[in-house]
Amino acid sequence: MENIFLIGFMGSGKSTIARVLQKELGMQLVEMDARIVQEQGMSINDIFAQYGEDHFRDIESQLILTIGKEGDTIVSCGGGVVVRPQNVDYMRKSGRIIYLKATPETIYERVKHSTDRPILNGNMNVAYIAQLMEKRRELYENAADITVSTDGKSREEICKEIMAGISE
Repeated sequence: MENIFLIGFMGSGKSTIARVLQKELGMQLVEMDARIVQEQGMSINDIFAQYGEDHFRDIESQLILTIGKEGDTIVSCGGGVVVRPQNVDYMRKSGRIIYLKATPETIYERVKHSTDRPILNGNMNVAYIAQLMEKRRELYENAADITVSTDGKSREEICKEIMAGISE
């Protein structure tokens, strides 16, 4: 089976849905941000602060290439993975890209107590989230093979939609 890449804004449900899909499909699971933290020995916040976003995106791109070679993996991607067109190309070559979509209000409810979202630090509000989401919306939509809205749906409903989409 090919890889399944879950993309979407932070808080759209990528990590949660990746875990459910892993149980359903028996594939490997890679949480991109967690793997980067483990491999780099520092937090995403620290990578951004010390080396900048470009360096972080380089690490992300390399990880996607590595995962592409491993295969049979469900990947919960970092929210900004689509910022680089080559990342989308790498993902397309080795799997299907699923865009998990949610409203800014839903995102806010899911991330408002989080402290490890460097892009939201100091701007934890619906208006700012909506503005950031709008900047990336077209990138997510253009990258996606399948788009699934996660608002008001159970994990099982979301996974059924994904599995129906990838089996077509």
